[in-house]
Amino acid sequence: MQTGELRPEIGGWRPETGDHPMPKTSGSLYDARFEHDACGIGFVAQKSGAASHHVLELALTALCNHAHRGAVAADGKSGDGAGVLTQLPYDLLAREVLKQGLQPPARGDLAVGMVFLPRYNLAHRARARTLLEETIAEYGLLKLLWRDVPVNGDALGPWAQNLRPYIEQVLVARPAQVGTHEFERRLYLVRKRATQRAWAESISNFYIPSFSSLTVVYKGLFVAPQLPNFYSDLHDPDFKTAIAVFHQRYSTNTFPTWERAQPFRLVCHNGEINTLQGNTSWMTAREADLGRSDVWGRDAKVLAPVISPHGSDSAMLDNALDLLVQSGRDIRHALMMLAPKAWEGTADVTPQQRAFYHYHACLQEPWDGPAALSFTDGRIVGSALDRNGLRPARFVIMDDGLVIMSSEVGAVPVDEARVVQKGRLRPGEMLAVDTANGLIENDATIVARFVERQPYGQWLDQHLVTLDQVLAHAPPLPPNLGARGPADAVGDDGDEERTTAAAPDSTLPLAAFGYTREELLVVLRPMWKDGREAVGSMGDDTPAAAMSDVARPLFHYFKQRFAQVTNPPIDSLREEMVMSLSQRLGRRADLLSETPAAAKLLEIPGPILTSSQLAALKRLEMRDLRPPTWHHLKPATLDMTWDVAEGHQELRPAVERLCNQAAAAVIAGCTLLILSDRAVEAQRAPIPSLLAVSAVHHHLIKLGERMHCSLIIESGEPREVHHFAVLLSYGANAIVPWLAYGAIAEGLQAGGRHATGLSQAAAEHNFIQAVEKGILKVMSKMGISTLDSYCGAQIFEAIGLSDDLIASAFEGTPNFRISGVGYTDLAEDVLTWHRSAFATQAVELGQAPRSAHNGPGNGNLAAAEVKLESYGFYKARRGGEYHAFNPEVVRALHEVVGLTKSRDQKVGPRDVTSQVYRRFADLVERRPPTEPRDLLRIVTRGRQPIALTEVEPVAAIVRRFSTAAMSYGALSAEAHEALTIAMNRLGGASNSGEGGEGEDRYGTPAATKIKQVASGRFGVTPAYLMAAEELQIKMAQGSKPGEGGQLPGHKVSADIARVRHTTPGVALISPPPHHDIYSIEDLAQLIYDLKQINPAAAVSVKLVAEAGVGTIAAGVVKGHADIVHISGHNGGTGASPLTSIKNAGASWELGLAEAQQTLLINGLRSRVRLRVDGGFKTGLDVVLAALLGADEFSFGTAALVALGCKMARACHLNTCPVGITTQRPDLRARFPGTPDMVVDYMTQVAQEVREILSSLGATSLDEIIGHSELLEQGVTGAAAHHLNLLPLLWVPDTGYARRFSPNAEGHPASPFDATLGDRLAADALAAWAERENGELDAVAENRPCYEIRNTDRTVGARLSGALAQRYGNQGLPAGAIVITLTGTAGQSFGAFGIHGLSLRLTGQANDYVGKGLGGAEIVIRPPAAATYVWHHNVILGNTALYGATAGELYAAGRAGERFGVRNSGARAVVEGVGDHGCEYMTGGVVVVLGKTGRNFGAGMTGGAAYVYDRDDRLPERANTQLVALRRVERAEHEAELRDLLERHLERTDSPRATAILTDWENQLPLFWRVAPQEQVAAIEAANEGVVEEAETEQGMGN
Repeated sequence: MQTGELRPEIGGWRPETGDHPMPKTSGSLYDARFEHDACGIGFVAQKSGAASHHVLELALTALCNHAHRGAVAADGKSGDGAGVLTQLPYDLLAREVLKQGLQPPARGDLAVGMVFLPRYNLAHRARARTLLEETIAEYGLLKLLWRDVPVNGDALGPWAQNLRPYIEQVLVARPAQVGTHEFERRLYLVRKRATQRAWAESISNFYIPSFSSLTVVYKGLFVAPQLPNFYSDLHDPDFKTAIAVFHQRYSTNTFPTWERAQPFRLVCHNGEINTLQGNTSWMTAREADLGRSDVWGRDAKVLAPVISPHGSDSAMLDNALDLLVQSGRDIRHALMMLAPKAWEGTADVTPQQRAFYHYHACLQEPWDGPAALSFTDGRIVGSALDRNGLRPARFVIMDDGLVIMSSEVGAVPVDEARVVQKGRLRPGEMLAVDTANGLIENDATIVARFVERQPYGQWLDQHLVTLDQVLAHAPPLPPNLGARGPADAVGDDGDEERTTAAAPDSTLPLAAFGYTREELLVVLRPMWKDGREAVGSMGDDTPAAAMSDVARPLFHYFKQRFAQVTNPPIDSLREEMVMSLSQRLGRRADLLSETPAAAKLLEIPGPILTSSQLAALKRLEMRDLRPPTWHHLKPATLDMTWDVAEGHQELRPAVERLCNQAAAAVIAGCTLLILSDRAVEAQRAPIPSLLAVSAVHHHLIKLGERMHCSLIIESGEPREVHHFAVLLSYGANAIVPWLAYGAIAEGLQAGGRHATGLSQAAAEHNFIQAVEKGILKVMSKMGISTLDSYCGAQIFEAIGLSDDLIASAFEGTPNFRISGVGYTDLAEDVLTWHRSAFATQAVELGQAPRSAHNGPGNGNLAAAEVKLESYGFYKARRGGEYHAFNPEVVRALHEVVGLTKSRDQKVGPRDVTSQVYRRFADLVERRPPTEPRDLLRIVTRGRQPIALTEVEPVAAIVRRFSTAAMSYGALSAEAHEALTIAMNRLGGASNSGEGGEGEDRYGTPAATKIKQVASGRFGVTPAYLMAAEELQIKMAQGSKPGEGGQLPGHKVSADIARVRHTTPGVALISPPPHHDIYSIEDLAQLIYDLKQINPAAAVSVKLVAEAGVGTIAAGVVKGHADIVHISGHNGGTGASPLTSIKNAGASWELGLAEAQQTLLINGLRSRVRLRVDGGFKTGLDVVLAALLGADEFSFGTAALVALGCKMARACHLNTCPVGITTQRPDLRARFPGTPDMVVDYMTQVAQEVREILSSLGATSLDEIIGHSELLEQGVTGAAAHHLNLLPLLWVPDTGYARRFSPNAEGHPASPFDATLGDRLAADALAAWAERENGELDAVAENRPCYEIRNTDRTVGARLSGALAQRYGNQGLPAGAIVITLTGTAGQSFGAFGIHGLSLRLTGQANDYVGKGLGGAEIVIRPPAAATYVWHHNVILGNTALYGATAGELYAAGRAGERFGVRNSGARAVVEGVGDHGCEYMTGGVVVVLGKTGRNFGAGMTGGAAYVYDRDDRLPERANTQLVALRRVERAEHEAELRDLLERHLERTDSPRATAILTDWENQLPLFWRVAPQEQVAAIEAANEGVVEEAETEQGMGN
């Protein structure tokens, strides 16, 4: 009997079938594809293989001590998931067999299937059992019995109880004629086949967590302690195992299911597969080849789909791993294929190892993303880290062979005297325990085992062809073809050749591809001239492509996706060693094979090819010109154009013909498909290259032919980074931008200073360099390291494309479900450009000529006479693209705040008349539709208006207003303070931005209420945190989500450097990720940290609108944030690449509506305030946002314009003409703004809000928040560009409050109950208060020693916050408060520690030690009982001293990755560090008395490090872009080093320090001093890409 069979109601929902108590979401913006999870994982294993119940007990203990890494559902009790994967408990199951009067099979001959069955639908339950029994018999296995798994439903929360399946086990015996390995394979096939049959019969809630003779999974919707309370088996002494893998889940939403709990069959996963769509598509493409494989024979038909479409990303990874293991690969080998280490650009990899990974890259693209994996096949158990090491994995090895691996050390108490080793996995490493052979294998041993399996290097040498080899064998080009190369294209009519190549000096058909003069000057010229992307500022205020009256390239409809919260972006600038752009082209071998033939491919170093390189590849079509071993490289060129005479209806058939031609070519044996639009001429227009490549890619996948060829795009269309990035993401393997090269040639021929000294080859090289750097940045925004993984991964969202177009050509692309333009509309845009380019010929064909932006025609101009348009996409120009902040709007707002029309100077105080504001509001509210919200209108739905006097006052409304995050640095001091003073007067709030704030402003009218904590941690000190009413964690910014902040060096004045703790004149580039937020549970930890130091402050999390932001918002709320801030894509005062400004993020209304809907259907909305920003100007914007769900509203650019901003868009150049975004004193003197101007503007906005509320019969904003039924789409059909905004207006019928309601029922208990940190703070403050005569010894006397565990987190922050509030950052005298502790410190030990505090720990610590250290001393040393060598063992985790501004850390052992990242003032001694040590360091001193990892000193612009390098490895491990390595030769440096070593010895008794100091003269020469180069400012200026030049804008004219 399974107890707890009641069916409680959840939030008023009743399950439709008794199985799914979740609301319907059809018609909403919610998309289950964007569910994410993270967790705590690990394993306990006994290397001898001796099974015991003790191993399970230890694993359950470890799991419970990771409970804080999980989360709970809206009911406050149901966990997101927990479970264990163990060896089959033979004794327990044999006992159950005996109970049934049966003889149990021998060990190894008994298998168990853990089966989840429908709980309420009894007919489905019975049928599912029958299907499974029939399938067991079909595969010749013997079913013994069904067993009811004893469970206790009362242990569950209501949500988990309502979702709970009926749980049984089926026991199966191995027939004598079936071998052991074959037994496992048949069980695998039974599981897949039975599941497929159940799906076919629409049986829901049938799932088999495990079916094996080796392992079993117990899992469900638990918080960790609930797991053993629910499953009675886990308490049974007969449940014995030598292996126990455990997992605690944190889901970003509260729709987790029992099926998605982990572990899965082989693996549990803490991380995110960022390339999931590509991985699953490529696996689908491989399925046809599996049927031809010898491995599975006729059973291969059961394998598809290899990847279950219903699983999470972790489940899908498990599916792929399962296939490889069941097909005969060792589980370690299989994981090395799926998640390889960074082998391309690191010196640590031997040639033999490199050959192993290189060969397997020919078979399998990486499943890329942050990942810690624990795995077992029942004999071997282990853990592995991704190539970036973005998850923690600590291990302990005991003298009896017990191995404990977990996300946090200290989760299992151990006897320190019996510890053999304390270690951690480094990026890309693996640790395994082979219980069958009694071995513990480290990464080097494992890699050595598998690299020697085959002669991989020899296979590569014999068969892999390089591009250089092709170029060496290619015949010279015919002399008449010139730079543009050949255009051998197979046309639709079967013509063998259509050649349109002309002499190099001919006019290029730029207009036919939509080129503009503005692009040539603003975008292309910096790329070919300087090898960099163009930089801009002030965001994007032009219409979305779907809403523009200007013909836009299809690329513009696609927005780059980016990582925020659930996984981190990668730092492609500082951590280039993990990135790779290499590609291998040709027919891929069967994934299950391991033969030399897999290497028969063509390798290219990067995806952008020159025309001459492509010409060489095309010549391979002539078989006689190919070496005999290259016959597998067979190119075919397909025409990517269509007949304009057929009109706009011809585009779709042309795409379909191209798909069919591609399929025919591949079936005919062609392996390199070149899709070319070189045939463009008066009668033929190009198929948009993105449409062509994606359609062909998906068509070939469906036919099972995609793995048999590569797609090379030869197109005139791509010319900027975004274009190339989208093409690659939708399936292109290589790109030849032939027309961009032609445009470069014309630019060089035009001469001028930009062309001086540049050859065509050099300019093309610069262009390719800029494009490929940009591609790396786009990849890294989503946390993707390799182009192999990025290709086909579709890391974009579409805005404004029809559902039909998405389904037919871009399958799987999220589009916010708002539809939009289709084939016909795209065709019209192409024809518009074509007519512009070939006006004379168009007239001859009877077509009316039009300009590229639907303006007047160009008459009878021939193609050679066509002048390119310049419609003002980047900067407003008369008659061009609409800009929301066009000069007329700017002037109107200036009038509102009292600036004259003729001169931007202040006039005398005057009352702002509503008529002046109304003119401004009319300009904004009656503009051409620019954003989706412009298509909406407010409707009363019968509500009667009320008198204005009944509506809440202006003062109540403006309290909901804030100014957006704009830093002191991005803004001048005058502008920053004016905004702050104004908002404080109003009772609203201003945001400090990410640059910190001077202590002299705290407690004054110039003190910001919202203080931001961003990835650079600039100016984040204890006093800064305590001076806030709200602390905002900036995960992304609207102008460039997925990238770090950027402040050009010429804006880093001495005062800004003081506030930010950096160096004047040196550019500040923040890391793209927060280095303490690599997952959702990390964000929850930072929220916890901030609430520990300042419990009175609200914590907000700033996200940027994108598809899926709703599920991220749900995870943020479950992490106990108080405010979720959704930022629109436009805005941003800082420097941003134009690629990011224009092509990342979505409008705030899309993100807000999705967040509102997702929070409602999760039952989380009432817990949190929703704030929104992104182009707010008027009261109508505020009301629209409120109706869509916002509680609060933030103004950015409009607030600056109210201070006098002219929208010069020169913020990044330090030349702002009105002193707002410059640090130049002469320009700051021109600042015209006053706080009164902002007050006047905000007051008028609030007054308009009141008027609209009055018309709706609402007395307050609270009455309308979330009531989107008061909106309707006022513009539809073609006038709305076919957009359908009904999904934005969907409201779930949940019965929950639609707005923040702190008193609503169902809010979970606070996780911030009394902690060790509270007790420690109370004790210390009480002792300090007893001091009467100022004697420092008073507190030290009789001080207690505190026991600390891994669950004790952020210890010391509460005390530091209290001291900072009283004494500021100066804190107390040194040594005033000394606290001793023993044990294992949890995360963030000593975070934000202040002067006068000393934390002395005997034991070890987890991640984030000394985060934000503000002057405290931290000492960590091993216990006296430890017998291991201290400096060989790990004593603290990753990311120590992140953002530290002062203080000291002494640790007698090794640290993990990113030690001292963004340290700007702390001093530290540690005895070894992992990768990326001292990254982005701007101050302080770090001493490393041992080995360093790779990439040491990357981005280091201040401070110094001393590294003890006995093996002379540092020169190859350091990143010397900004730093120089020198021996310690100067007396002051030697004195500094020795002083720190002596202090380290005094505090830790370090044997390592003792040995060095004892032999000082001989040991000193082994130290390196690492410090920034003298020219660091110039180097960083080049990195940031900000150049003061204005001629590009002047060249565009007006």
